[in-house]
Amino acid sequence: MSQQSQHWVATAGQSLRGTLEIPGDKSVSHRSVMLAALADGVSTVDGFLEGEDTRATAAIFARLGVRIETPSPSRRIVHGVGVDGLKPADGPLDCGNAGTGMRLLAGLLAAQPFDSVLVGDESLSKRPMRRVTGPLAQMGAKIDTQDDGTPPLRIHGGQALAGIDYTLPVASAQVKSAVLLAGLYAQGETAVTEPHPTRDYTERMLSAFGVEIEFSPGHARLRGGQRLRATDIAVPADFSSAAFFLVAGSIVPGSELRLRAVGLNPRRTGLLQALRLMGADIREENPATHGGEPVADLVVRHAPLRGIEVPEALVPDMIDEFPALFVAAACAEGPTLVRGAAELRVKESDRLAAMATGLRTLGLRIDETPDGATIHPGALGGGTIESHGDHRIAMAFAVAAQRATGQVRVEDVANVATSFPGFDTLARGCGFGLLS
Repeated sequence: MSQQSQHWVATAGQSLRGTLEIPGDKSVSHRSVMLAALADGVSTVDGFLEGEDTRATAAIFARLGVRIETPSPSRRIVHGVGVDGLKPADGPLDCGNAGTGMRLLAGLLAAQPFDSVLVGDESLSKRPMRRVTGPLAQMGAKIDTQDDGTPPLRIHGGQALAGIDYTLPVASAQVKSAVLLAGLYAQGETAVTEPHPTRDYTERMLSAFGVEIEFSPGHARLRGGQRLRATDIAVPADFSSAAFFLVAGSIVPGSELRLRAVGLNPRRTGLLQALRLMGADIREENPATHGGEPVADLVVRHAPLRGIEVPEALVPDMIDEFPALFVAAACAEGPTLVRGAAELRVKESDRLAAMATGLRTLGLRIDETPDGATIHPGALGGGTIESHGDHRIAMAFAVAAQRATGQVRVEDVANVATSFPGFDTLARGCGFGLLS
């Protein structure tokens, strides 16, 4: 089945078996190209995610005057132009579906001497951007949005930026990263404090490129005016993509899957902790470090899961994995309670509403709240699911269908290619029932 098909038909398959190579981490792939482009010298990126979002970011830097070679799939050779070497593009820069790309680029481009316009697809064009344009404005940036704070972002170049000490009202790795990237160009120091620690990919990678940056959970600080040194990056397998197979291996009887070299950044693996609290059998083997990021093989075996109250402290570290968690909860013994996850309402779709509606379609009772839900497990039936063009919703219901008694039709799945190209092929190869 081509990933460009607009729907899947998923049914319960067989026990899931195999060793899987999960595509590269999307967050690391975005940042690796961005920082390599700003570095002095040539950097090689191995394991680059060949997804539409990350390719969009690479294409943007090519239009900003950076030479990027693709000698083979998942490899990029980036000829850095230095922090002051970007050139103006000849028109709007299309971020596709990538919220990460747009928000980080807003911080980076706010400091350039030229104007830029960032646009996105229909989904991205509905996502809130004031959370990032607000702190950047405090630094001296001039960025115009639509009246409701959504894209396009019209960035006025030539602004002198000053470092700030910014406390995020809502924990967000994307906003933190945008402020830090702008801080590279700002006069003085820039510091960011978060209400809850979020992913530190940007901090780790800035350090790998030679930037002096202080960071600890919930805090980061750097001074402006530093240059980046080219370095080689090995991108780990994406934990958010692995999440769907961790849940599938846990809920389908007789399953055992090995997921190779998955990134285990401690600010990314809240779902791993939550699944273990539910009783999942997931082992870590062959630990290593790739490009400053901890990795390991994850071996998951089927295990009976029990419902839990998800600790709110885990929520920021699993914000992209909640669609997968909802499926695990649907197949557990006893209800699962989620609170403190209002951020899910402003992702690629309103993920709380989309998951609740979809699970109700398959016969479950879901009590929705403004910042979470209670999932009451039960037998999953068949039905038609609207993914709202959200790649994670689509993949979550392909997993749910592996425990369904009927056929599950998942609509609007083309956007799966933004984060996990070839998901359907990999899923069928290990035993999923998944057809076009």
